[in-house]
Amino acid sequence: MSDQHTRPPVIGVIGGSGVYSLDGLHGAEWVAIHTPFGAPSDDVLVGELHGVRMVFLPRHGRGHRQTPSTVNYRANLWAMKALGVTDIIAVSAVGSLREDLPPGSFVLVDQFIDRTFAREKSFFGPGLVGHVPLAHPVCPRLGDAIEAAAGDIGQPIRRGGTYMVMEGPQFSTKAESELYRAWGCSVIGMTNMPEAKLAREAEICYASIAMVTDFDGWHPDHDAVTVDQVVRVAGENAAKVRHLLQATVPHLAAPRPLCAHGCDTALEHAIMTAPSQRDPAMIEALRPILARIL
Repeated sequence: MSDQHTRPPVIGVIGGSGVYSLDGLHGAEWVAIHTPFGAPSDDVLVGELHGVRMVFLPRHGRGHRQTPSTVNYRANLWAMKALGVTDIIAVSAVGSLREDLPPGSFVLVDQFIDRTFAREKSFFGPGLVGHVPLAHPVCPRLGDAIEAAAGDIGQPIRRGGTYMVMEGPQFSTKAESELYRAWGCSVIGMTNMPEAKLAREAEICYASIAMVTDFDGWHPDHDAVTVDQVVRVAGENAAKVRHLLQATVPHLAAPRPLCAHGCDTALEHAIMTAPSQRDPAMIEALRPILARIL
């Protein structure tokens, strides 16, 4: 390659509720990955699509075994990085906080409000302190590719919106829904944080397709959200998002330089701990993540 930083893409897909596999992969194989943070949500499906290496991980595990709070987000993102993933497209089922985003809508979110409280949110800690920029938590380049692919196949998708991330596993009260609407949020879900934060720490470009299954608890003309409703609409959305993912891959197939938006270089000036004070065990545990800067 002419540019030492140019590299072929490896596209990771993290599947949410209703998306537990990825169709059409050549040479598909489920692979067990061991990480310093424990086991990921499931084995990882690797293969190729349109000549591009793909890595798929069901966020809740096949059969939906993990709650939003028990998903091992650090293990999931470590596994993606260790397998060479350069770009992650996350898929999640969400509730709508807007009248103009009815069930069945797809939203390419660009902001998050993180209200989770029971999760490990960083690879860093005592002995290795790091702070990454997160003002713009998703990659516009990935968003452009997904939006273009949606146009190719005629899949309506809303570009832009704030995803309110709640802890769960209970759904919102009506008062909470009204509060989040007043904050200007578009959708509400339980899983994209700390996922997006960890992707940035791992220097992986990240984008999120939020698939609306319900109106959360606020809409006067709709019943309160139930699991039956979520499962039914998520199943309908799943086939559409698989088609969208397959259409997106060709838009990302060409080798590329480092991301112009800085996703690939987020750790450039992020490590605060002096080299002499860094915990060797943490350095070793994070070797796939830190390899570029160390």
